[in-house]
Amino acid sequence: MSVVFVAASQLPMPFGIFTMHGFLDEADGKEHVALTLGDVASGEPVLGRLHSECLTGDALFSLRCDCGFQLEAALRAIAKEGRGVLLYLRQEGRGIGLLNKIRAYELQDAGADTVEANERLGFGADQRTYSLCRPMLEHLGITALKLMTNNPRKVKALEELGIPVAERVPLQTGLNPHNKHYLATKAGKLGHMLGSLHQGEVLPS
Repeated sequence: MSVVFVAASQLPMPFGIFTMHGFLDEADGKEHVALTLGDVASGEPVLGRLHSECLTGDALFSLRCDCGFQLEAALRAIAKEGRGVLLYLRQEGRGIGLLNKIRAYELQDAGADTVEANERLGFGADQRTYSLCRPMLEHLGITALKLMTNNPRKVKALEELGIPVAERVPLQTGLNPHNKHYLATKAGKLGHMLGSLHQGEVLPS
């Protein structure tokens, strides 16, 4: 596998003092990070999240998605548990990159949903891959996860990689008038498990 560990350091955060582990995918040059708290190598399932990079949501406070809300909620949950891991994966825009994501947003402004926008640009609805997670988790000594996600594809991907998911922990947060259609599309077209939204219902603003 082309993913190699580079270095680790402490990272004081509002939620606690995490350890930041840096990894490099030598195949494409992308840099990925794992944030850990507590003893994650004990052999017991670890509360964790696979979080794909979202500059607009994670750093710029965008209300168009739920990514930033999920990132903060996951880190708070890990801090409360006193033990956990968050893999921050450089897969912006479900794998299409930042500039193409902005192009997709432009199409959404004109009426396309998040899946249609990606497809009109010539991409799949979700181009992310999770094979890089295995060497990262192996380096950390993590053998099983309690996965914080609404996306059943992540659970399936990990299990196909030989990483047991002992439990799926829902992470439903951040619903607002600007992203309700986006979340309904993720539920209806991508199978995300979002309660009433999973049935294709759009909540009123």
